Amino acid sequence: MLEQVKQTLTYGDEPGLRFALLLDGRGGCSKLNMDRMCDWKPEDGIVWFHFERDHPATAEWVTKKGGFDPLVAEALLAEDSRPRVEPVGDALLIILRGVCAAPPEEEENPSEDIDLVPLHAWVDERRLVTFRDSGHYITALRDIRLALEKGNGPKQTGELLALVSDKLVRDLEPVLDEMDEEVDELDEMIFQGDAGEVRQRLKLLRRRSVQLRRYLAPQRDALNRIEHDDASWLSERDKLRFREVIDKLMRFIEYLDSIRDRTAILHDDLSTVISERIARNSNRLSALAALLLPPSLVAGLFGMNVGGIPGVNDTWAFVVIVALVSITSAVTLVILKRINWL
Repeated sequence: MLEQVKQTLTYGDEPGLRFALLLDGRGGCSKLNMDRMCDWKPEDGIVWFHFERDHPATAEWVTKKGGFDPLVAEALLAEDSRPRVEPVGDALLIILRGVCAAPPEEEENPSEDIDLVPLHAWVDERRLVTFRDSGHYITALRDIRLALEKGNGPKQTGELLALVSDKLVRDLEPVLDEMDEEVDELDEMIFQGDAGEVRQRLKLLRRRSVQLRRYLAPQRDALNRIEHDDASWLSERDKLRFREVIDKLMRFIEYLDSIRDRTAILHDDLSTVISERIARNSNRLSALAALLLPPSLVAGLFGMNVGGIPGVNDTWAFVVIVALVSITSAVTLVILKRINWL
Protein backbone atom coordinates (compact mmCIF):
# COMPACT_ATOMS: atom_id res chain seq x y z
CA MET A 1 0.00 0.00 0.00
CA LEU A 2 2.80 2.43 0.81
CA GLU A 3 4.52 1.88 -2.53
CA GLN A 4 1.18 2.32 -4.30
CA VAL A 5 0.57 5.66 -2.53
CA LYS A 6 4.03 6.88 -3.54
CA GLN A 7 3.43 6.03 -7.20
CA THR A 8 -0.17 7.29 -7.42
CA LEU A 9 -0.32 10.51 -5.43
CA THR A 10 1.66 13.67 -6.03
CA TYR A 11 1.61 16.83 -3.94
CA GLY A 12 2.72 20.43 -4.09
CA ASP A 13 2.85 20.92 -7.86
CA GLU A 14 1.75 24.54 -7.34
CA PRO A 15 3.04 26.92 -4.61
CA GLY A 16 0.88 26.53 -1.50
CA LEU A 17 -1.51 24.12 -3.23
CA ARG A 18 -1.25 20.49 -2.15
CA PHE A 19 -3.84 19.25 -4.65
CA ALA A 20 -7.01 20.28 -6.47
CA LEU A 21 -9.54 17.67 -7.55
CA LEU A 22 -12.68 17.89 -9.66
CA LEU A 23 -15.12 15.16 -8.63
CA ASP A 24 -16.96 13.43 -11.46
CA GLY A 25 -20.00 12.48 -9.35
CA ARG A 26 -19.33 8.76 -9.81
CA GLY A 27 -16.64 8.30 -7.16
CA GLY A 28 -13.72 9.40 -9.32
CA CYS A 29 -11.90 12.67 -9.93
CA SER A 30 -9.57 14.58 -12.19
CA LYS A 31 -6.68 16.83 -11.18
CA LEU A 32 -6.71 20.60 -11.64
CA ASN A 33 -3.77 22.94 -11.88
CA MET A 34 -3.78 26.48 -10.46
CA ASP A 35 -5.06 28.07 -13.69
CA ARG A 36 -7.97 25.67 -14.07
CA MET A 37 -8.71 25.97 -10.36
CA CYS A 38 -8.95 29.77 -10.61
CA ASP A 39 -11.27 29.43 -13.63
CA TRP A 40 -13.56 26.96 -11.84
CA LYS A 41 -17.29 27.78 -11.64
CA PRO A 42 -19.94 25.96 -9.57
CA GLU A 43 -21.58 24.58 -12.71
CA ASP A 44 -18.31 22.81 -13.60
CA GLY A 45 -18.80 20.30 -10.79
CA ILE A 46 -17.80 19.62 -7.20
CA VAL A 47 -14.20 20.44 -6.32
CA TRP A 48 -11.86 19.77 -3.42
CA PHE A 49 -8.96 22.16 -2.93
CA HIS A 50 -6.31 21.42 -0.32
CA PHE A 51 -3.77 24.12 0.65
CA GLU A 52 -0.84 24.72 2.95
CA ARG A 53 -2.32 27.24 5.37
CA ASP A 54 0.92 29.05 6.20
CA HIS A 55 2.14 29.52 2.61
CA PRO A 56 2.09 33.11 1.24
CA ALA A 57 0.48 31.92 -2.02
CA THR A 58 -2.37 30.41 -0.03
CA ALA A 59 -3.05 33.68 1.79
CA GLU A 60 -3.11 35.52 -1.54
CA TRP A 61 -5.58 33.05 -3.06
CA VAL A 62 -7.88 33.06 -0.01
CA THR A 63 -8.01 36.83 0.32
CA LYS A 64 -8.13 37.75 -3.38
CA LYS A 65 -9.37 34.83 -5.49
CA GLY A 66 -11.29 32.50 -3.17
CA GLY A 67 -14.36 34.69 -2.87
CA PHE A 68 -14.45 34.47 0.93
CA ASP A 69 -15.78 37.05 3.32
CA PRO A 70 -12.85 38.81 5.08
CA LEU A 71 -13.84 37.36 8.45
CA VAL A 72 -14.07 33.87 6.96
CA ALA A 73 -10.70 34.32 5.26
CA GLU A 74 -9.14 35.41 8.55
CA ALA A 75 -10.53 32.34 10.34
CA LEU A 76 -9.31 30.00 7.61
CA LEU A 77 -5.80 31.42 7.84
CA ALA A 78 -5.70 31.63 11.67
CA GLU A 79 -2.59 30.05 13.15
CA ASP A 80 -4.19 27.99 15.91
CA SER A 81 -7.75 27.43 17.01
CA ARG A 82 -9.92 24.93 18.83
CA PRO A 83 -12.34 22.65 16.95
CA ARG A 84 -15.53 24.52 16.07
CA VAL A 85 -18.20 24.92 13.38
CA GLU A 86 -19.73 28.20 12.22
CA PRO A 87 -22.66 28.27 9.74
CA VAL A 88 -22.27 31.00 7.10
CA GLY A 89 -25.42 31.03 4.99
CA ASP A 90 -25.72 27.61 3.38
CA ALA A 91 -22.01 26.92 3.94
CA LEU A 92 -19.96 25.85 6.95
CA LEU A 93 -16.68 27.11 8.37
CA ILE A 94 -15.12 24.11 10.11
CA ILE A 95 -12.01 23.62 12.23
CA LEU A 96 -11.15 20.07 13.30
CA ARG A 97 -8.07 18.30 14.61
CA GLY A 98 -6.33 15.25 13.20
CA VAL A 99 -3.37 13.09 14.18
CA CYS A 100 -0.20 14.23 12.45
CA ALA A 101 1.70 11.44 10.71
CA ALA A 102 4.90 11.22 8.72
CA PRO A 103 4.63 11.52 4.92
CA PRO A 104 4.80 8.17 3.06
CA GLU A 105 8.31 8.92 1.83
CA GLU A 106 9.63 9.54 5.37
CA GLU A 107 10.18 7.23 8.32
CA GLU A 108 7.99 7.58 11.38
CA ASN A 109 9.80 9.41 14.17
CA PRO A 110 8.29 8.68 17.59
CA SER A 111 7.57 11.75 19.70
CA GLU A 112 6.82 12.20 23.36
CA ASP A 113 3.78 14.34 22.55
CA ILE A 114 0.85 13.59 20.29
CA ASP A 115 0.67 16.16 17.51
CA LEU A 116 -2.97 17.02 16.79
CA VAL A 117 -2.81 19.38 13.84
CA PRO A 118 -5.66 21.72 12.92
CA LEU A 119 -7.57 21.16 9.69
CA HIS A 120 -9.42 24.30 8.57
CA ALA A 121 -12.20 23.79 6.04
CA TRP A 122 -14.81 25.69 4.08
CA VAL A 123 -17.59 23.60 2.58
CA ASP A 124 -20.68 24.45 0.59
CA GLU A 125 -22.80 22.65 -1.99
CA ARG A 126 -20.14 22.63 -4.73
CA ARG A 127 -16.82 23.13 -2.99
CA LEU A 128 -14.66 21.80 -0.15
CA VAL A 129 -11.55 23.83 0.64
CA THR A 130 -9.20 22.46 3.32
CA PHE A 131 -6.06 23.91 4.89
CA ARG A 132 -3.31 22.38 6.97
CA ASP A 133 0.12 23.63 8.00
CA SER A 134 3.18 22.79 5.93
CA GLY A 135 5.33 20.15 7.56
CA HIS A 136 2.25 18.34 8.87
CA TYR A 137 0.64 15.32 7.29
CA ILE A 138 -2.84 13.85 7.82
CA THR A 139 -3.36 10.30 6.61
CA ALA A 140 -7.15 10.73 6.49
CA LEU A 141 -6.88 13.08 3.49
CA ARG A 142 -4.41 10.80 1.73
CA ASP A 143 -6.75 7.82 2.06
CA ILE A 144 -9.74 9.74 0.66
CA ARG A 145 -7.73 11.08 -2.23
CA LEU A 146 -6.43 7.60 -3.01
CA ALA A 147 -10.03 6.31 -3.05
CA LEU A 148 -11.00 9.09 -5.47
CA GLU A 149 -8.06 8.24 -7.72
CA LYS A 150 -9.33 4.65 -7.82
CA GLY A 151 -12.93 5.72 -8.52
CA ASN A 152 -14.24 4.58 -5.13
CA GLY A 153 -14.49 7.97 -3.45
CA PRO A 154 -17.36 10.22 -2.35
CA LYS A 155 -19.71 11.75 -4.90
CA GLN A 156 -21.08 14.85 -3.09
CA THR A 157 -19.66 17.47 -0.74
CA GLY A 158 -21.72 16.21 2.21
CA GLU A 159 -20.43 12.69 1.70
CA LEU A 160 -16.87 14.02 1.28
CA LEU A 161 -17.06 16.05 4.50
CA ALA A 162 -18.52 13.11 6.43
CA LEU A 163 -15.74 10.85 5.14
CA VAL A 164 -13.04 13.37 6.15
CA SER A 165 -14.52 13.59 9.66
CA ASP A 166 -14.82 9.82 9.92
CA LYS A 167 -11.21 9.20 8.97
CA LEU A 168 -9.92 11.96 11.25
CA VAL A 169 -11.62 10.19 14.17
CA ARG A 170 -10.54 6.77 12.90
CA ASP A 171 -6.86 7.71 13.14
CA LEU A 172 -7.28 8.27 16.89
CA GLU A 173 -7.93 4.58 17.56
CA PRO A 174 -4.35 3.26 17.14
CA VAL A 175 -3.10 6.14 19.31
CA LEU A 176 -5.47 5.18 22.13
CA ASP A 177 -4.66 1.48 21.72
CA GLU A 178 -0.96 2.26 22.04
CA MET A 179 -1.62 4.30 25.19
CA ASP A 180 -3.69 1.49 26.68
CA GLU A 181 -0.93 -1.05 26.01
CA GLU A 182 1.57 1.26 27.67
CA VAL A 183 -0.66 1.50 30.75
CA ASP A 184 -0.74 -2.32 30.94
CA GLU A 185 3.04 -2.46 30.64
CA LEU A 186 3.52 0.13 33.37
CA ASP A 187 1.10 -1.77 35.60
CA GLU A 188 3.43 -4.77 35.44
CA MET A 189 6.57 -2.66 35.90
CA ILE A 190 5.47 -0.88 39.08
CA PHE A 191 6.40 -3.68 41.50
CA GLN A 192 9.53 -4.92 39.75
CA GLY A 193 10.79 -2.17 37.43
CA ASP A 194 12.77 1.00 37.90
CA ALA A 195 10.62 3.50 39.78
CA GLY A 196 12.28 6.46 38.05
CA GLU A 197 11.52 5.11 34.58
CA VAL A 198 7.92 4.27 35.52
CA ARG A 199 7.40 7.73 36.98
CA GLN A 200 8.75 9.43 33.84
CA ARG A 201 6.62 7.33 31.48
CA LEU A 202 3.54 7.87 33.62
CA LYS A 203 4.09 11.61 33.49
CA LEU A 204 4.32 11.57 29.69
CA LEU A 205 1.27 9.33 29.40
CA ARG A 206 -0.85 11.59 31.60
CA ARG A 207 0.28 14.61 29.60
CA ARG A 208 -0.79 12.91 26.36
CA SER A 209 -4.20 12.04 27.75
CA VAL A 210 -4.78 15.62 28.91
CA GLN A 211 -3.63 16.92 25.54
CA LEU A 212 -6.00 14.62 23.64
CA ARG A 213 -8.93 15.33 25.97
CA ARG A 214 -8.43 19.06 25.45
CA TYR A 215 -9.32 18.79 21.76
CA LEU A 216 -11.59 15.74 21.54
CA ALA A 217 -14.43 17.22 23.61
CA PRO A 218 -14.72 20.39 21.44
CA GLN A 219 -14.40 18.20 18.33
CA ARG A 220 -17.37 16.14 19.48
CA ASP A 221 -19.41 19.32 19.90
CA ALA A 222 -18.31 20.56 16.48
CA LEU A 223 -19.32 17.34 14.72
CA ASN A 224 -22.60 17.34 16.61
CA ARG A 225 -23.30 20.83 15.28
CA ILE A 226 -22.64 19.68 11.70
CA GLU A 227 -25.01 16.76 12.20
CA HIS A 228 -27.81 19.14 13.30
CA ASP A 229 -27.14 21.80 10.66
CA ASP A 230 -29.83 22.58 8.07
CA ALA A 231 -27.47 22.96 5.09
CA SER A 232 -29.23 21.90 1.90
CA TRP A 233 -26.30 19.81 0.69
CA LEU A 234 -26.29 17.60 3.82
CA SER A 235 -28.44 14.55 3.12
CA GLU A 236 -29.98 12.28 5.74
CA ARG A 237 -27.41 9.66 4.85
CA ASP A 238 -24.63 12.18 5.53
CA LYS A 239 -26.16 13.07 8.89
CA LEU A 240 -26.42 9.39 9.77
CA ARG A 241 -22.71 9.05 8.97
CA PHE A 242 -21.98 11.99 11.26
CA ARG A 243 -24.01 10.38 14.06
CA GLU A 244 -21.87 7.26 13.75
CA VAL A 245 -18.70 9.35 13.83
CA ILE A 246 -19.92 11.23 16.92
CA ASP A 247 -20.76 7.96 18.65
CA LYS A 248 -17.29 6.61 17.87
CA LEU A 249 -15.69 9.81 19.13
CA MET A 250 -17.71 9.66 22.37
CA ARG A 251 -16.48 6.10 22.93
CA PHE A 252 -12.93 7.28 22.34
CA ILE A 253 -13.37 10.07 24.88
CA GLU A 254 -14.68 7.56 27.44
CA TYR A 255 -11.75 5.31 26.57
CA LEU A 256 -9.39 8.24 27.11
CA ASP A 257 -11.01 9.05 30.46
CA SER A 258 -10.49 5.43 31.47
CA ILE A 259 -6.80 5.65 30.53
CA ARG A 260 -6.46 8.87 32.50
CA ASP A 261 -8.11 7.28 35.56
CA ARG A 262 -5.88 4.22 35.30
CA THR A 263 -2.75 6.38 35.14
CA ALA A 264 -3.93 8.21 38.26
CA ILE A 265 -4.36 4.87 40.04
CA LEU A 266 -0.94 3.72 38.85
CA HIS A 267 0.58 6.95 40.13
CA ASP A 268 -0.95 6.31 43.56
CA ASP A 269 0.30 2.71 43.49
CA LEU A 270 3.77 3.89 42.53
CA SER A 271 3.78 6.38 45.42
CA THR A 272 2.74 3.60 47.78
CA VAL A 273 5.46 1.27 46.48
CA ILE A 274 8.11 3.98 46.84
CA SER A 275 6.92 4.78 50.38
CA GLU A 276 7.07 1.10 51.32
CA ARG A 277 10.59 0.81 49.92
CA ILE A 278 11.71 3.88 51.87
CA ALA A 279 10.13 2.56 55.07
CA ARG A 280 11.73 -0.86 54.58
CA ASN A 281 15.16 0.66 54.00
CA SER A 282 14.72 2.92 57.03
CA ASN A 283 13.86 -0.10 59.19
CA ARG A 284 16.93 -1.92 57.95
CA LEU A 285 19.17 1.03 58.76
CA SER A 286 17.57 1.40 62.20
CA ALA A 287 18.02 -2.31 62.90
CA LEU A 288 21.66 -2.12 61.80
CA ALA A 289 22.18 0.87 64.11
CA ALA A 290 20.55 -1.04 66.98
CA LEU A 291 22.80 -4.06 66.38
CA LEU A 292 25.91 -1.87 66.38
CA LEU A 293 24.88 0.07 69.49
CA PRO A 294 26.17 -2.40 72.17
CA PRO A 295 29.62 -2.87 70.53
CA SER A 296 29.88 0.88 70.01
CA LEU A 297 28.97 1.54 73.63
CA VAL A 298 31.48 -0.96 75.00
CA ALA A 299 34.21 0.20 72.59
CA GLY A 300 33.53 3.77 73.63
CA LEU A 301 33.73 3.01 77.35
CA PHE A 302 36.87 0.89 77.19
CA GLY A 303 38.51 3.13 74.65
CA MET A 304 38.58 6.18 76.91
CA ASN A 305 42.09 7.40 77.60
CA VAL A 306 41.63 7.73 81.39
CA GLY A 307 42.87 5.79 84.38
CA GLY A 308 40.90 3.16 86.26
CA ILE A 309 39.70 1.15 83.24
CA PRO A 310 39.11 -2.43 84.48
CA GLY A 311 40.99 -5.32 82.90
CA VAL A 312 43.97 -3.30 81.73
CA ASN A 313 46.41 -5.81 83.25
CA ASP A 314 44.09 -8.85 82.92
CA THR A 315 45.05 -11.35 80.17
CA TRP A 316 41.44 -12.56 79.73
CA ALA A 317 39.84 -9.13 79.75
CA PHE A 318 39.67 -8.82 75.94
CA VAL A 319 38.06 -12.28 75.59
CA VAL A 320 35.48 -11.40 78.25
CA ILE A 321 34.61 -8.12 76.52
CA VAL A 322 34.26 -9.82 73.11
CA ALA A 323 31.99 -12.48 74.64
CA LEU A 324 29.93 -9.79 76.39
CA VAL A 325 29.53 -7.84 73.15
CA SER A 326 28.57 -11.00 71.22
CA ILE A 327 25.93 -11.97 73.79
CA THR A 328 24.50 -8.46 73.85
CA SER A 329 24.34 -8.33 70.05
CA ALA A 330 22.61 -11.74 69.92
CA VAL A 331 20.02 -10.59 72.48
CA THR A 332 19.47 -7.39 70.46
CA LEU A 333 19.01 -9.45 67.27
CA VAL A 334 16.37 -11.63 68.95
CA ILE A 335 14.51 -8.58 70.21
CA LEU A 336 14.54 -6.92 66.71
CA LYS A 337 13.12 -10.07 65.13
CA ARG A 338 10.35 -10.27 67.72
CA ILE A 339 9.26 -6.70 67.02
CA ASN A 340 9.41 -7.41 63.24
CA TRP A 341 12.19 -4.97 62.43
CA LEU A 342 14.08 -7.73 60.63
